[in-house]
Amino acid sequence: MPPRKKTTRKKSAAGRKKGTTTRKKSTSGRKKASARKYSRKSGKKVERAMREMKAGKLKSGRSGRKVTSRKQAIAIGLSEARAEGDTVPVRKRSRKKT
Repeated sequence: MPPRKKTTRKKSAAGRKKGTTTRKKSTSGRKKASARKYSRKSGKKVERAMREMKAGKLKSGRSGRKVTSRKQAIAIGLSEARAEGDTVPVRKRSRKKT
């Protein structure tokens, strides 16, 4: 049996889903450069918090307990950077369940 020929059909507007549009492909394969999400200064704050945590000297704010979690150390560093007004994305809030 001979292979089937591929045919190209042009889709009509009625056959397409509502609200979808066709996108043009970009000519260059590279991604567009975007601005930094975190400033260099805030990166230094996180770096300092991580070093303190590894040395066993990082304490959590209110309770004063020793921090052992990597994620908590990062959160403390970002929180300090936010307090100083460095460029840091807004922290995510939990949604209220209805």
